[in-house]
Amino acid sequence: MSNLQTSSTTALGESPRNFDFLPASESVIEAPRESDFPPIPESLPDTDSAPAGDDVVAPAKRRGPLFRLLITILVIAGGLWLANFVHRMLVFEETDDAYIDGHVHQVSSRVAGSVTEVLVKDNETVKAGQVLARIDPLEFQIAVQKAKAALAQEQAGVREAQAALAQAKAQYAQMQAQEAASEAQVRQTGAELDIAKVNYGRDQGLFQKDVRAISKADVDATQSTAQATGAALAGAKADAAAARSRVQAGEAAVESAAAAVASANTKVDAAQAVLLDAQRELSYVEIKAPSNGRIGNKNIEVGNRLQAGQALFAVVDLDCWITANFKETQLKDMRAGQPVEITVDAIGSHEFSGKLDSIAPASGAQFALLPPDNATGNFTKVVQRVPEKIVFEPESVRGFEDRLRPGLSAVVSVRVK
Repeated sequence: MSNLQTSSTTALGESPRNFDFLPASESVIEAPRESDFPPIPESLPDTDSAPAGDDVVAPAKRRGPLFRLLITILVIAGGLWLANFVHRMLVFEETDDAYIDGHVHQVSSRVAGSVTEVLVKDNETVKAGQVLARIDPLEFQIAVQKAKAALAQEQAGVREAQAALAQAKAQYAQMQAQEAASEAQVRQTGAELDIAKVNYGRDQGLFQKDVRAISKADVDATQSTAQATGAALAGAKADAAAARSRVQAGEAAVESAAAAVASANTKVDAAQAVLLDAQRELSYVEIKAPSNGRIGNKNIEVGNRLQAGQALFAVVDLDCWITANFKETQLKDMRAGQPVEITVDAIGSHEFSGKLDSIAPASGAQFALLPPDNATGNFTKVVQRVPEKIVFEPESVRGFEDRLRPGLSAVVSVRVK
């Protein structure tokens, strides 16, 4: 066995080794076979005869200028990027806490009824005043007819009251004429009484002076005439008083008739209001777009039974702007009217231009449902954000009107210097 170990190690070109830690049964090493070694070439290239490094060094020399040019370009680009970065930090205030905002009109039904027509589809562009849907108008048409009938009845009542007023005025005028005649009769009878008294006084004086100048019968006749005239005057005065009473009654009748006319006119006004209300509700059976925009959140189908106030559509106005929430530490140099650069995530690298329209009167936290109260508990200072309204320049959005939609994220940079 020792001879076998010696020959094996010699074939491998190594000195023999004793593996004392192996048992005798495992200390035998099998001699390698010829097939385990790679073939040895008959001749090796002479390294001394190779060119003196020309083929190896030449490619490195040819790549050297290109490599240095690439490094130079990278250094210049990095310097330009750094200069631009520093410039924008000093001149612009930027935030990505911004989004497109706009008017979203919630269109709802003003009356209850059944839907007979739906005239628009989801995402369709509509014009202000365009009919979007119709409700069954029958019950509202019936209400209009009832209101018209009630108005006609009240108008007839007005004409009747006006006729009564005219009659009362005519009677009043007649009573006034009778009063005037009675007053004239009183004056006439009074004058006759005065004459009768004068005649009676004269005749009585003559009779007392000379019984032969006038007879007793004549004196009695003038006395009777005076007495009769006095009685007639009393009767004329009574008639005048009665005429005055009738005039007062006629005046009251005229006032009552005038009040009846006013009441009838009021009823007519009320009936006209009912008619207008019925016509208004009839006009609401056509649900119209409040402004130009696009249909969204459509929630109506033919046959639906609607309730008053039920939301049916959302009309998103075509006019939009940017709401940007800058940190309070960025507001030092920001003023309304400053130019703004805008990029919208949904559109890509296209840069829009705009201007800072206005700054909110308070931070966004003040308009929250539960605004913070720093007077309670421990205080932790948190940088607040203040909303700013940024409007697009009309020329910059030309051709992109249909791609700008409320809710899209944006990045804005306000030039403050």
